[in-house]
Amino acid sequence: MAGKQVRLFLVDGKAGGLTTAEIMTWTGQLLKGARKDLARIRERKEAQKTGVYILLGEDEETGKTKAYIGQSDNVAKRLSSHDQNKDFWSEVVVIASKDSNLTSAHVRWLESKLIGMAKAISRVPLENGNEPTGGADLPEADASDMEEFVRQLEILLPVLGVDVLRGRATRPAVGAPDAAQTVPAGSGDPLPVTESEQDPAAEDSPVFRLLQMPGAQAQVVDGEFTVLAGSEVAAEMPDRPNYKASSAKQYKVRQGQHRDLVADGSIAVGPDGTARLTRDVVFGSPSAAGAVIAGRVSMNGRISWITKDNVTYAFWESGSPS
Repeated sequence: MAGKQVRLFLVDGKAGGLTTAEIMTWTGQLLKGARKDLARIRERKEAQKTGVYILLGEDEETGKTKAYIGQSDNVAKRLSSHDQNKDFWSEVVVIASKDSNLTSAHVRWLESKLIGMAKAISRVPLENGNEPTGGADLPEADASDMEEFVRQLEILLPVLGVDVLRGRATRPAVGAPDAAQTVPAGSGDPLPVTESEQDPAAEDSPVFRLLQMPGAQAQVVDGEFTVLAGSEVAAEMPDRPNYKASSAKQYKVRQGQHRDLVADGSIAVGPDGTARLTRDVVFGSPSAAGAVIAGRVSMNGRISWITKDNVTYAFWESGSPS
């Protein structure tokens, strides 16, 4: 993939203040700011245009980020409304066009597209209650331009620390149990088992499988070690009271990660007791991934994840010829 020149401008001259972001030769422009700076954000030209916005805040139940995606002919006015009726958000990203060429039809299309992508990726939960009905119908040329607009957003949003579109969409896994037969661990609510959609144009790593759990697969996607949807995973991580202090502390960390995946529905259990991931899950390292997936206190993931040709992750990462 060709390189991209990204331009960031710290409006206040410091991190944590208002930030604008753009890609050279691209007509789009992003503005990110904190809710406490809403009065200043509303005065910015980016917010006074027709555009799309993403509200970001903490989910009180999980402590993780959640988001709301919306659109308006005047984003500044809409944000004023959300300041009155939406409590969760602490930051906002405004998506506009430098040349003011985004129309109401364009942003309705874009809102629908981004919500659909975010839900398919399932990395950041959405607060959106009503899913758009498909957005506006655009002429073929306009739709093509907007698809390219979205591709640039997929690059630029993570630069601002916004991962709503980061990752790959999932689909029902081939041969997976029916949704009605698959439930999140510890729950009675049905959830389908899915697998990742492969992007032929993506420059990802080879697929690795875990020696200790051959039904688990992972890839480095967008620079992150990602265990793929549909992977087999330990159904539970029970307490281990006999572990020594150091091991017990480390196990509690892995147990907590596993528990979080169960709680948010990322781990589903089939009628045969086999647990699988319902979405792609990003881990901080291959070792952390291996330990949680196999239900262990620790693991050297650099040698435990191997390709179909028995090349270890460590050997692949080193760039050594196989």
